Amino acid sequence: MRLFYAIFPPRRVQDALAEAQARVQGFKGWKLSPPHQLHITLLFLGSQPETRLLEFRRIGQEVAGSVPAFTVELGGTGYFPATGSPRVWFVKATGAGLEPLAEGLQRALPDINAHKFHPHLTLARKKGPAPRIGPLVMNLQFQAQAVCLVESKLERSGSQYRVIEQFPLA
Repeated sequence: MRLFYAIFPPRRVQDALAEAQARVQGFKGWKLSPPHQLHITLLFLGSQPETRLLEFRRIGQEVAGSVPAFTVELGGTGYFPATGSPRVWFVKATGAGLEPLAEGLQRALPDINAHKFHPHLTLARKKGPAPRIGPLVMNLQFQAQAVCLVESKLERSGSQYRVIEQFPLA
């Protein structure tokens, strides 16, 4: 199973981000993330045996239960990498609980080789020659209420996500 922990924004925020995504729809080379799949990845677990699901559920519940609900703010757009040919177009995310959640999950799962945490929502991925889009400022907020354990299945049409379980924040 290909798994990750994430926070999903509510529908109204997904809809607002979809409007921003419309700015690149006419540009070849960008593949948009489906609005209902927009999320902040807290920890990517990679391919894991199903036998670890119970452990991942327990850790998700413990870590989420140790962090109070908080406000997530979505600010400006950016690119990975920051210079040169972009591969990912994203919107930056900030919030008091993001770092504690990411760090808590990583501490509880030291065998998972995690990248440095950069809170963001991926708006589009580069699938060919693609221009940089001028910066946008979202000024969106939402209340983070839960952490989700998510399965990602790679399909020909792109990744398909299934929320396995939600863990409420404290």
